[in-house]
Amino acid sequence: MKAYEIQSNAGIDALALVDRPEPKPTAGQVLIQVKATSLNYRDLLVAQGAYGAGQKYPLIPLSDGAGEVVAVGEGVTRVKIGDRVAATFFPDWIYGSLTKEKMKSDLGGGIDGMLAEYVVLHQDGLVILPDYLSDIEGATLPCAAVTAWHALVTKGNIRAGDSILLLGTGGVSIFALQFAKIHGARVIITSSSDQKLAQAKQLGADETINYKTTPDWEKQVYQLTNRTGVDHVIEVGGAGTLPKSLQAVRIGGCISLIGLLSGRENEIDPMPILFKSLAVQGIYVGSREMFEAMNQAMQQHQIKPIIDRVFAFTEAREAYHYLKSAAHFGKVVINLIRNS
Repeated sequence: MKAYEIQSNAGIDALALVDRPEPKPTAGQVLIQVKATSLNYRDLLVAQGAYGAGQKYPLIPLSDGAGEVVAVGEGVTRVKIGDRVAATFFPDWIYGSLTKEKMKSDLGGGIDGMLAEYVVLHQDGLVILPDYLSDIEGATLPCAAVTAWHALVTKGNIRAGDSILLLGTGGVSIFALQFAKIHGARVIITSSSDQKLAQAKQLGADETINYKTTPDWEKQVYQLTNRTGVDHVIEVGGAGTLPKSLQAVRIGGCISLIGLLSGRENEIDPMPILFKSLAVQGIYVGSREMFEAMNQAMQQHQIKPIIDRVFAFTEAREAYHYLKSAAHFGKVVINLIRNS
């Protein structure tokens, strides 16, 4: 079978298309023909050797993928041949809290991921895709969608009337926009592109801010909320934007720390957290239980993932470069099915 490998920390252009033996499922395992995968910012860090110390090579990248069950090992009962499934980001995180042991199962990081024609995974690390979603749409869910759901619903306890601030228009932020609107929340979203902000408006965003033309966007958020601040910030920027998010959130509000698009190096003043009695929570994707609850809500509301562009399997490097350019709105997908 064909698969992509990261063989060193030499970056995107070192991504290699290789031949590997087709894997075989053993007891409790499932063989999946992968139909589509999607990219996350985390995948750029993995390719550049910047995701964490001790990265092992070679590595099949990408956590996100969907496909069809084509064989099962002994004792498999959760899925059957012909089922359309998506992998969970952490196959060992079924429910409850994240632990050190569960973290070791991160696809495309700690273990081989989904950028291959066939993968073998344990049955417990799979979810059935909602019928109304295509394989390409289903491949966008495991990281970005579950992360947004975890932040807003599982931990955020979002309610009608809440005000939510979203930074940028990447995968997590756009899924968060969709989830916020089905819960009746008011959404303020930022971008450096007026075109992307117009797209966000079409999806239901209530207020938009161009952070290039309004560099003090936290002050604009404050004004848009009657000088109170938002209830919840989905913070994907990291150290570069966190000080502004601390100013934009209300007293007693919540910030979900998810990404580090603006970097890690910055001095953070903890005083706003103390004085405003803020809840600052780290969100590292989510469990299978969260994924399944999210799928039920998506099915009920017929939420369709927003896909910016689909690349062919042979264009994997181009897909990485496109994600790195930050030109996308929503998700970037790689389609593994030839001539489709």
